[in-house]
Amino acid sequence: MIPGKQPFQGHTRKLALAFDVGNRYSKVSYCILDPGEIPTIHGVTRYPAQEHLGGDDKIPSIIYYDQQHVVRAVGTEALQQHIIDQAKDENWTKLEWRKIRIYLHAGYLSSSFIKGNDIPPLPRGLSAIQVLSDFMKYLFKCARKYIVESHASGSSVWRSLENQVEFVLTHPNRWEGRQQQRIRRAAVLAGLVPVGEDGQSRLHLLTEGEANLHFCVTTSDAFSTTPVVYLDEPEEPNNHPGYQGIAVIDAGSATVDINVYSLTFSPSVSVEEIAPAECLLRGSICVTRRAKRFLKSKLTNSRYGTPEIVEHMTEQFDKSIKFRFRSAEDPQYIKFGTVRDRDPDYDIRSGQLKIPGNEVAEFFEPSVEAIANVFKTQQGRSALPIKHAFLIGEFAASDFLFMGLQRHPAFMGVTLSRPWNHVRAASYGAILFHLNHLVATRVAKFTYGVTCSPRYLPSRADHLARKHTTYCDATGHLRVPGSFRSILAKGTRVLEQQEFFYELTQRDKTPSGCSQISIKVRAYRGKYTVPGWLDEDPGSFTELCTIHADMSKVTSLLPQRRSKTGETYYSIHFKVILLFGVTELKAQLSWLENGVEKRSPASISYGD
Repeated sequence: MIPGKQPFQGHTRKLALAFDVGNRYSKVSYCILDPGEIPTIHGVTRYPAQEHLGGDDKIPSIIYYDQQHVVRAVGTEALQQHIIDQAKDENWTKLEWRKIRIYLHAGYLSSSFIKGNDIPPLPRGLSAIQVLSDFMKYLFKCARKYIVESHASGSSVWRSLENQVEFVLTHPNRWEGRQQQRIRRAAVLAGLVPVGEDGQSRLHLLTEGEANLHFCVTTSDAFSTTPVVYLDEPEEPNNHPGYQGIAVIDAGSATVDINVYSLTFSPSVSVEEIAPAECLLRGSICVTRRAKRFLKSKLTNSRYGTPEIVEHMTEQFDKSIKFRFRSAEDPQYIKFGTVRDRDPDYDIRSGQLKIPGNEVAEFFEPSVEAIANVFKTQQGRSALPIKHAFLIGEFAASDFLFMGLQRHPAFMGVTLSRPWNHVRAASYGAILFHLNHLVATRVAKFTYGVTCSPRYLPSRADHLARKHTTYCDATGHLRVPGSFRSILAKGTRVLEQQEFFYELTQRDKTPSGCSQISIKVRAYRGKYTVPGWLDEDPGSFTELCTIHADMSKVTSLLPQRRSKTGETYYSIHFKVILLFGVTELKAQLSWLENGVEKRSPASISYGD
C-alpha cells in the first residue's frame, strides 16, 4: 500500500515533524498520528512577517546575529526593511544557510565551484552547528505555534503530543556520517530532543533524494499500477516483471542530484536504488553566475557597469527572469533604474536593460546539457529502461530548464514531469518516509573498508616490496602494515537490513589492552574497484569513522598465550558488523563464547 493512505499502525498517538533546511528556503511538514486512523500530512503555512494573508509554506534560510551572538531575526523577518536598516546600524551578522552548510559539508565539492569569497567567515565563537541549532529552534517554535492556532483545541492537542514528537531531518545526498552526527548535536542543542539514547531514537535522518523519491512515488499519477516491463534475466530482483525504472532529478540552487530506482506496486509498493547517485554542480546559482559574467562584460565601458549596479541587475535577474524565461525567441528586460536611465548603445532604455533571448538561453544551456548527459549515463547503468523522470527542487521552477530537458534526445521516450508543489517535496516526502520506508535496496556510493596488517609472506611480491615497513607483533610474527580490506565495494546493491562484516584479531600483552576496541573505517573514492594497499592510491582514502566497543567483560576471561619468543600475550577474535542499507551507518561487534555467537552494540564517532 502507498504510505499515507493506510491507517497508522502504532499504539500511541504521536506527532511527526519534518524539517527541510534548504539552501535558500526552509520548510516544515507535520502529521498527527492516531492509531487506526489514516494520517493527513500538513505543511506549516504561516510564519512571522509574511505579508500575504494566506501565508506561505516556506521561509528564507537566513538568520541575523548581533555582536553578542544573540539571534535577532530569522526567515521572512530578516527581509523586513527596518531589520535590514537596524542590522546595518548595529553591525549585525547576516548568515545564509546556502553558504553556512559548506562548513558542515564533507569537503568534496569542487574548488572551482566554491570560491574563497563565497564562504563568509563565521564570527569568532559561533559555529555552524550553533547556527543550524538556532534555525531548527526557530522552525520548531513556528511549527508549535501553527499547530496550536490551526487545530481545534490546539493547546490541549500540543500538550498531549509535545513529549511524543518524532523528528525527520533531511540533508543533502552527499552528506555522510560526520555531517549526520553534527545534525544530531544541533538538534539536541536546539532542545528538540533530550540528551541520551532515548532522545536520539526520536531523530530520523534522511537524504533529500530519498525524501523526494517518497514524495514523487506517492503523489504522482504517472505510474501504471500494473507495469508491463519484461527483461531477460529474472534472477535479479530488480529485473522481475512488474518493475519500472524511474529517475528523480533534484535540481536545487547549488547542485543537481540524479537518483535512479526500480519501482513495483505488487504485492506492495517497493523501491530499489539501482545505480549510485550522481551529483552535479549545475544548480540554478550557476545560471545566475553566468548572467552576472555576461552583465559585467557587456557593461564594462558603460557608466552602468559599476559593481553596485551589476550586482543589483544580477539580483533582479535572479528574482524574476531566471524562472519565468521560456524561449530563446523572447527578449528579456532587467529593470534596475528609473525612466531617466538610458544608454541605447548598451540596450538600456527607461531604466531597463534588454537582453536577447538567445543570449539568456546560453546561461541555461550548460546546465541542461550536463543534466541530460548524466541522465543518459544513468540510463546506461540501469538494468531497467527508465520511463519516468521527475524534476523537482528550486531549479525545477524554471520553464526553460524543464522544456529544454523534455526536448533533449537523452529524454526521448521518457515521461518527464514536475509534481505539484515540487519545491516542498523534501519535507512532505520525509513524513511519508517516516510512515513507511519504500526503499528496500540502496547502492554503495564508494568502497568501505578497514586497514590491517597481514602476516608477512616473502613469497608475495606486494609483501616483499613493503618489507621495510614490517614490524613484529605480540606473537613474534612479522606483519605488513597498510593493507586495505574491503567490507563493501562501490556499486554493490545493499538490502536495508543486510549485514557486512570483517573478521579481526586484537592482541596485547595484557587483557586490558584487548578490552577497548577501536576500528577505523575508511572510504575509498578512487579509480580502483578495490585497492589492496593504502599506498597504491593514497589521495583517494579518507577516514570515515571510528567504531568503539567495550569488550572488558569478554577479555577478563581470555586465556594466556605464549609467543614464539616465550613472551605472554592475549588475543581476542571478533567480527565488525556494519549495516549500510539504512539511512545512517550502524555497527555491532560479535564473537564466539563456547561456540555460541554473542553480540554487543558499538558506538560510531566521526572525529569531531
